[in-house]
Amino acid sequence: MAAAPVLPASPAPTPEPAPLSEGARILDTFIAPSKTFTDLRRNASWWGPWLVISIFSLVFVYAISRQIGFDQVTRNQIAHSSRADQFDRLPPDQQAQRIQVSSKIVSFLSYGSPLMILFYLLVETVVLWATFKVGAGGQTSFKTAYAISMYGALPGILGAILAAVALFAGVSPEGFDINNPVGTNLGYYLDPDTTGKFIRAMASSLDLTSIWSILLVGIGYSCTGKVKRSTAIVIVAGWYLVFKLAASALAAM
Repeated sequence: MAAAPVLPASPAPTPEPAPLSEGARILDTFIAPSKTFTDLRRNASWWGPWLVISIFSLVFVYAISRQIGFDQVTRNQIAHSSRADQFDRLPPDQQAQRIQVSSKIVSFLSYGSPLMILFYLLVETVVLWATFKVGAGGQTSFKTAYAISMYGALPGILGAILAAVALFAGVSPEGFDINNPVGTNLGYYLDPDTTGKFIRAMASSLDLTSIWSILLVGIGYSCTGKVKRSTAIVIVAGWYLVFKLAASALAAM
């Protein structure tokens, strides 16, 4: 009597990766980013990195207020702007009034940085999400895309830490630039008096933390949207270059 055919054993199901806590996702963003962004497909919450970024942003702002002062920050901005000659021709009382008003605005915007982060990353998310959706056939949801932008911004806390340390260590108040406070980019080392504003602004875009963020956001869209990793990184880097070119052109006006 013929033996009954032996059916092939069905393959064992691939176990799902263990869900990550918010703390683990933040840590893995720096050491194992694919784990973090893959986990966003399970839960696209973004409050964890936003809270961390906000805390270090406010520490940096506090360091500015203690070590430099917003009046001096405003004077430095005016001194390196196209309005410098016009400002110098004003009577002393009008100069003081301009400094007072401008410093209050700078202070308000600086301490409101947690809200500014939410808005800035929302704009970034809209642009990138639409580009990936239309141009690359990405399948990332908008909520997940916003979380990718938030986690991708985490390297910025390293710049905030370095800048705060430099401020408390003692930097020249007259040479402090709130828009470029620490030497993580080429533009920081260029003399603002001898280098054109456009060149210096573009050199500032070669920033280590910004490049790190570009790579992270590209990895995020690759892990969640079925887009080739190299393609995703090129798309993010392309938009970053467009933004920096526009911002540098405005700075040079």
